[in-house]
Amino acid sequence: MSAETANSSTNARVVQSHMHLLPVSTRVPLKFGAETLTSVLCLRVRISVVDGQGRQADGWGETPLSVQWAWPSSLGYDARLQSMIAFARRCSDAWSNSTASGHPMELGYDFIRTRLPELIEQHNAGTDAPNEALPLLAALICASAFDVALHDAYGNLHQVDIYETYNRQWMNHDLSHFLSPADDSTVSFAGMYPQDFFVADPPKQLDAWHLVGGLDPLEEHELTGDEPADGVPLFLGDWIRRDGLKRLKIKLRGNDSAWDYERMVRVGEIALANGVQSTTADFNCMVQDPEYVNEILDRLEREHPAISDLLLYVEQPFPYDLETNRIDVHSVSKRKPLFLDESAHDWQHVRLGRELGWTGVALKTCKTQTGALLSHCWAKAHGMGIMVQDLTNPMLAQIPHVRLAAQVGTIGGVETNAMQFYPAASDAEAKVHPGLYRRRDGKLDLSTISGPGFGYRVDEIERTLPAEGDAQA
Repeated sequence: MSAETANSSTNARVVQSHMHLLPVSTRVPLKFGAETLTSVLCLRVRISVVDGQGRQADGWGETPLSVQWAWPSSLGYDARLQSMIAFARRCSDAWSNSTASGHPMELGYDFIRTRLPELIEQHNAGTDAPNEALPLLAALICASAFDVALHDAYGNLHQVDIYETYNRQWMNHDLSHFLSPADDSTVSFAGMYPQDFFVADPPKQLDAWHLVGGLDPLEEHELTGDEPADGVPLFLGDWIRRDGLKRLKIKLRGNDSAWDYERMVRVGEIALANGVQSTTADFNCMVQDPEYVNEILDRLEREHPAISDLLLYVEQPFPYDLETNRIDVHSVSKRKPLFLDESAHDWQHVRLGRELGWTGVALKTCKTQTGALLSHCWAKAHGMGIMVQDLTNPMLAQIPHVRLAAQVGTIGGVETNAMQFYPAASDAEAKVHPGLYRRRDGKLDLSTISGPGFGYRVDEIERTLPAEGDAQA
């Protein structure tokens, strides 16, 4: 981005990038498809930016390096994790050496479109890569912490909430610079900016979606006695009662229809008995044939209509790679709204998904703030439903996540489950933002978020970070 642009006085340039690695252990395991998560390494990034007058500011970004979700493989976990860490270092070096200037939407877009593919190619050809290539989704996770930090730094530089800058006053280009409408639509992005697609009055409270993992006990008699005695609920009914939950996301196998159906019925019965209002089903990208999902949905409607009525949408039954697996899913989306998640790498994938019959998109900040906003604008302009899904975000990662959900206007709240799997990890942040790390009356409270950037209030959070690039003991 040239400095000689319409808003050159508001442009910023990255001058430095730093990364820290914070390990977190789960209190109970979380199952992802064929793999199980028992610990995660969180990537925390600090980006420094400068403007044309020499003013400088820092910003922060964070994401869990969720290896099992981003890179399902028979390759060993440690090999995949170390590859992602090495790629994150490449991203850090690339940002530190960048000479581009502009708004974070423009800098982030150019990085994702041009620099990221080059870094992936270099990484996969280098000695840091294992025998299996780093997939795009894993690369996006690594890149996302830097992108989020850039947006935060820009807001801090100008002492403004970052969401107040996604408009003509601050950006050099409208959305037509980034997005192309679907061929069968009358949509135009000329003269439009991300802010045009935000809700007019972002809520200070959001309904919280609770994750019912594939290994989670549903009832008290399923407890083994080996569960942690930490005062945190251990089975679904206790979670619903303690947190006042109204929305449940059900993790399924996607390759065992009898188990999946039975799980949906059992969770549905507990939901109905406890006043839960909505559920969703996540098939974990394991399904190959739409009829697998159709048969479950039809049987549920036939045998348990009240449980079927609870099901608000179906999430990502089919493989990640839409371009390789161009499955026509119109038959599924005729039954229930069908939302892209892992496949929604960027707005181009959302466009392809719409062609194949998907009706909504689940946004994640772990695919970059820039990319999430562009996907949101494209999807909303074309009448698709919007949801914001969790990556089991602890600590700082929770704040951009919930802010995105509040701004874009989801079909109902936000998924948030870090308090289920590693509640103690966010103790330092919870002292400043108690309503973000504990669900009460089925909601999260965003009222403590304030100030420039994402409103982290990071100076008030007492957390000692490990040395740059080193994992905390």
